[in-house]
Amino acid sequence: MIGRSFRRSKVVEDVGAKGFDDFELRLGDVMRGERATLGKSLLDVQRELKIKAAYIAAIENADPTAFDTPGFIAGYVRSYARYLNMDPDWAFDTFCTESGFFTAHGMSADASSVKPSREERLSRPADKDIFAAPATPFVPAGEAMMSRVEPGAIGSVLVLIALVTGLGYGGWTVLQEVQKVQLAPVEQAPTVIADIDPLSGNATGAQAGVDVASFTPPTADALDRLYRPQALDTPVMVPRDGPIASLDPRLNGMLAPSIGSAPGEAPVIAGVQVVEENAPEVVLFAVRPTWIRVRSADGTIIFEKILDTGEEYVLPATQEPPVLRAGNSGSLYFKLNGQTYGPAGAGTSTAKNVALAADLLRESYTVADLDADPALAEVINVAQAQPDQ
Repeated sequence: MIGRSFRRSKVVEDVGAKGFDDFELRLGDVMRGERATLGKSLLDVQRELKIKAAYIAAIENADPTAFDTPGFIAGYVRSYARYLNMDPDWAFDTFCTESGFFTAHGMSADASSVKPSREERLSRPADKDIFAAPATPFVPAGEAMMSRVEPGAIGSVLVLIALVTGLGYGGWTVLQEVQKVQLAPVEQAPTVIADIDPLSGNATGAQAGVDVASFTPPTADALDRLYRPQALDTPVMVPRDGPIASLDPRLNGMLAPSIGSAPGEAPVIAGVQVVEENAPEVVLFAVRPTWIRVRSADGTIIFEKILDTGEEYVLPATQEPPVLRAGNSGSLYFKLNGQTYGPAGAGTSTAKNVALAADLLRESYTVADLDADPALAEVINVAQAQPDQ
């Protein structure tokens, strides 16, 4: 017997590729896309349109039940559509089609602005609550009581409590030690000599029950310590000499007049220096026309001029050395106590920030060579010949 097998024919479903316009595009998707293009959040729209963020989310979700007054829905939808640069009439018609909302007559019950009672609001399903819906991310989530407490803060508080407790205990201990009274025993305990009635002349120490023979008188050292005179707060000074004001320094000591000096003449003491030596004199002089500018340490211009051939400028004595800036520096030289140093630069270059201190100039420059610059030798010869004339 030959069996036959039957196979069910497979139903081939022709599923074509879907285009971008095959999917259902709702009003909320378009509005959220336009709002994302503008880079605005629900709170930004609320701040600019003066419309609650909950109402903006209800418009995007096509939920008219979130509005307290249905008569304002049309204005809210059109205002939000204009804000997004959309057609307000098309947006409102699409909102009515998707949500089933219709404009109520002014005298109908649907146009009433009476808010629902508390029982009606509480009995509203969770899917109708705008603040319970997941499409309202602007609503702040509730925070736990301990969410703001950081573990590091708890440790810091515990350390602070321990520190305050330790300081308090240390202060209390010091206070107890300060207020503690300690009694130190004396070298010899007091002894009752006699307990005798002064009116009874016949009474003796033995009759009173006191052992007089056992009494030991105090030692001389103990009495001396007991009656030792107290130290004075201010010592008493007895002058052995006369007052210092009566001494004449011209008659005593190193300033006393030498033998043979006239009375009243001030003594002359050799080898005593009371003031510092004079600072070395610094003189600027040019062998050819040279422009110079001398500034003080604080930036003030002390001297600025074009020195002619053989012209000199003597620097004033200042606490801080001045600074020199000179053009044609190869023609400018320095004279330190009659010794010539330089030149300040090479050729026609400009010398900048040259400290005009005698020791610094000696370190920075060498003694001028008269053979290297004939103009320098000529100026020095003329300067030396002028006093003779």
